[in-house]
Parts: sequence; structure tokens; C-alpha cells
Amino acid sequence: MSTILDNQNILSTICSFCGTGCGIEITVENGQPVRVAGDKKSPVSHGETCVKGSQGWGYIQSKERLTYPLVRRNNRLERSSWSEALKIITSAVHRVKSQYGSDGFGCFSSSRSTNELNFLAQKFMRQVIGSNNVDSCNRT
Repeated sequence: MSTILDNQNILSTICSFCGTGCGIEITVENGQPVRVAGDKKSPVSHGETCVKGSQGWGYIQSKERLTYPLVRRNNRLERSSWSEALKIITSAVHRVKSQYGSDGFGCFSSSRSTNELNFLAQKFMRQVIGSNNVDSCNRT
């Protein structure tokens, strides 16, 4: 649901910082979020939000946010192509799995991800890697 007010869009959505499912309204100007507030129509949070929900969106516009892969060469992180980074990851996964088995892996997913991405992370760990070593900080 979106409302347009004098060149502002107010987008209603669900906060992804934890598993509670609070309703939030994001005010967007010129394609960028400028304010987040609780959605009064939300049956979960009734217009309330925690500090993460109301203030934690700044990372979206961070100049320090990575938009490309980095690989370690000669003890330094250097920019690489996606195909090179994926080849390095694939090789490392095979090496660790052959040396330590499936329990040589652990996965800690993110509360900044959607529930669907967190579900995918645990499915990947359990069905592809073969490990139950999965956790996340998105508990309420």
C-alpha cells in the first residue's frame, strides 16, 4: 500500500529487524527513505516501533555499503568479479567439507534479511551442506 503526499511516498510494510512483524511506514523522498515510523493500523505493533525499527534504516544509504565482492590476495582485500568470488567460495566449501565434514560449517543469518531469506539459509545449511549448525539474531 502506498500513499503519495506532495512528492512523498509513504510505504506500509513489515519491519525485518526481528521476527515480531511490526508494521512500519517508510517515508520516501526522491527514491530514498527519510523517515520510518510505526504503522498505527498494524495489529501487531499498534503504531509502536523499537529503536532498531525506527532508526536502523540508515545502512541503506551508507557510502561504506559493499556493492561488489572482495577477495583476499596477499593479505589484502581487493575487488573481484562475481564469478571469481564464487569460484573461491566453491573451492573453500569443498575443501572444508572434505577435511571436517558437514559439521565443519555454521551459519548465522541476519535479522536484516527477510523471513524468506532466513528460511533459505537454514534450508541451504541443512539440505545442501548437511549441518544443523544454524542460528539467527532475529528472535524476538
